[in-house]
Amino acid sequence: MFTDTMRAAQARLSDPVVRRPKVVLFAALLLAVVGGFVAGPAFERLAAGGFDDPGSESVQTSQHVASRLGIQAPDLLVLYSSDDFTVDDARFRTAVGAAENELRARPEVVDVEGFFDRGDQRYVSADRRQTYVAIHLKASDDTERREAFERIRDRLSADGVRTDIGGDVAIQSDGDEITAADVERAELYAFPLVLVLLFLIFRGLVAAVLPLLVGALAILGALTAVRLLETVTSVSSFAINTISLLGLGMAIDYSLIIITRYRDELGHHDVPANAVLATLRTAGRTVVVSGSTVALSLASLLVFPMPFLKSMAYGGMAAVGVAMLCSVTVLPAALTLIGRRIDALGPRRRPRRSPEDLAERGRWARFARAVMRRPAVAVLAVVVVLLALSSSVTHLRFGGFDERVLPGDAYSRIGTDRLRAAFPSLNAAPIEVLLTGQDTDRVQREVQAIDGVTGVAPATAGDGEVLLAVSYRDAAGSPQTRQLVDDIRALDGRNGVDVKVTGPPAALRDQLAGLATGLPAMLGVMVLVTLVLLFLAFGSVVLPLKAVVVNALSVAATLGVLVWGFQDAHLAGFLGFTPTGDLEPTTLVLVVALLFGLATDYEVFLLSRVREEWDRGHDSATAVVRGLQRSGGLITAAALLLGVVTAGFATGAIVISKIVGVGMVVGLAIDAVLVRVILVPATLRLFAGASWWLPRFLRPLHQRFAIRDEPTENESEICHV
Repeated sequence: MFTDTMRAAQARLSDPVVRRPKVVLFAALLLAVVGGFVAGPAFERLAAGGFDDPGSESVQTSQHVASRLGIQAPDLLVLYSSDDFTVDDARFRTAVGAAENELRARPEVVDVEGFFDRGDQRYVSADRRQTYVAIHLKASDDTERREAFERIRDRLSADGVRTDIGGDVAIQSDGDEITAADVERAELYAFPLVLVLLFLIFRGLVAAVLPLLVGALAILGALTAVRLLETVTSVSSFAINTISLLGLGMAIDYSLIIITRYRDELGHHDVPANAVLATLRTAGRTVVVSGSTVALSLASLLVFPMPFLKSMAYGGMAAVGVAMLCSVTVLPAALTLIGRRIDALGPRRRPRRSPEDLAERGRWARFARAVMRRPAVAVLAVVVVLLALSSSVTHLRFGGFDERVLPGDAYSRIGTDRLRAAFPSLNAAPIEVLLTGQDTDRVQREVQAIDGVTGVAPATAGDGEVLLAVSYRDAAGSPQTRQLVDDIRALDGRNGVDVKVTGPPAALRDQLAGLATGLPAMLGVMVLVTLVLLFLAFGSVVLPLKAVVVNALSVAATLGVLVWGFQDAHLAGFLGFTPTGDLEPTTLVLVVALLFGLATDYEVFLLSRVREEWDRGHDSATAVVRGLQRSGGLITAAALLLGVVTAGFATGAIVISKIVGVGMVVGLAIDAVLVRVILVPATLRLFAGASWWLPRFLRPLHQRFAIRDEPTENESEICHV
């Protein structure tokens, strides 16, 4: 039997934790020390970028152009300016010329283009007080370009003139540095505030500190895992954000479940070790099921080809997995040694009411009864609110990243803004069209004739290939420009000429196509995980289907808030970012995966308690009342603590961090306040006993593979918030 096998495996894990807790803690400490050395340089080793599909036409064509025709777009743009003299002054020429010559001698630099070596007036501003230099770096990918830039960064300044740095590589490097600072600031903000909240929840310093220690281990362990993974595959530096968020957040949530259950079990066992074993049989199994839910939801991101999303999956799965493992090994070992001193260093705990009295007349029990007096009204009210919040999704627009994701005082943002103000021709990211064949002139005229094209200029030619730089009428990320990319690609094969399209607009078009292709598979994985997990946990086909629908409503409402706040710019003043009128799609996909997994996570918390009461012979309404009384505080506390952790990212300087942070906070609030404690109890009341319906032909399957907690006798309320 699967259940017997699971119990045997759990016993093999639990016994050493209880019998040899010092060995477990020493092993954890040793691994943490080793992991610290391994994970230390993790951020510097991770890759930059990763938002494009490496197998797409735009990326493949860009790589071909770079290898066959030479790198077209410069990696860095350095603006030199002076208020005292013009570029025609010898002092200007001497200062910038010396900087250019020093850069040309660097092994990291392939070429330096500027006014003083080419005499091209395009490099000089209209007032002749500014000129820029275009630098091409010797590198094969984004990571090597970033490393090359860091080595020459101090060599870019010219004596006596102002120096500003812009360009894609500078923006990426600046973004990585700010991201690292965001993570550090978020953790510094979250740890003390979470400690205060845990102290208020547990009413004891010892119990409050333990979840933070588990969180630190989870972050360190996940960083170590990702650092090792980086040796065999590319991992984006943005994975650090996910590790920090989920490592700390999920460790705190899981520790909350374990510690509160352990404190309850102490009232029923004379020996603390027995209380730990009872905790692992019940809350420990819930943690494993819940952690598996979130990890498998994040695994759905692996269906996408973008390295950014794969990296989010790697980092998130590692963080959740390590948090889950530490919560059922290291934390129980610590509890075994601490014993009844778990309540130490806190105010005297108030005498607690009897478990049965709480189950019938506690605050959550009273709230559940109020909701279930008019369940149809409650369901309708919540659904209307969720649909209203979701309404903004109807005008969602996608766009790519540029320097506007950075704060206004970032050096690359300042440099790029000054460059574009002085040189308006740099504002447009051209569509690059590679023509290969004999009659390329005819195809060039056909490109020029396409509606929306404002200009076509041959950029490079060689070996039977011609590269065109195509300017266009609408914004780079607009639907019209994406259609223009499709129209140009439709010319492929005409007159025997191969037509390949690249450039930022084409990269965005290919990114959206890759997401559209992978999205059904991602959603399918998440839905399948939810259906299978809840079926095995609760022996029902109704509850899994209900959970999928409710989760979808919750996630859609969150996306609506993000569109309203970021795309429509209603939060721009409050959060301090530059609105772009669109949203980067991979960030939204990440938010969906995180929130769907967490929503199912909280569903498990609630339904496991309701199912226990149903199995004890209570009717549906009583089971919901008693189940919500035992889990409502836990869900609220877990959402509050995770919300505090993610709120730190909402204050980050990078717009990506802000979107993820706001999305998580809003999603958690919606799920904990509207969905789990109002909508779900109301629907359970409407369904009544039908909630637990299981077709006869599925009963043997459930009996063999069921995943269920083993409740102990006379349990008390699980949380006091």
